[in-house]
Amino acid sequence: MKSTTLEVYHNDDLLFSSKGKWLHPLFELEDFLKKGPIPTGDLIIKDKIIGKASAMMIYRLGFNTVEAGTMSIPARDFFIKNEVVFTYDTLVDLIACKTETLLKDINDPEKAYRILKERAGR
Repeated sequence: MKSTTLEVYHNDDLLFSSKGKWLHPLFELEDFLKKGPIPTGDLIIKDKIIGKASAMMIYRLGFNTVEAGTMSIPARDFFIKNEVVFTYDTLVDLIACKTETLLKDINDPEKAYRILKERAGR
């Protein structure tokens, strides 16, 4: 059985989960959040792997609290700069993904989102 890659909690209540790969769980979460007014600032997002692309999408969705299994240094630095509270189990230099390299010099979450949305075919 495939384990979840992304989960969103309000206190201890699981509100959303996904078993998807790459950034697809975050796009699924975006669709889920559009269904009703959920104050994301009150929620905790738990993601197995967070690179810079994920960090910018999470920030763009309005999350203030993030827990990661593995986080890249560019993601950590983005969260620090944008005052997002985060924890991680493992910190790595980079996530081995083309997207991490593609967004290396991009720090605007909206610009990154447009690039990622196109790459995801959305």
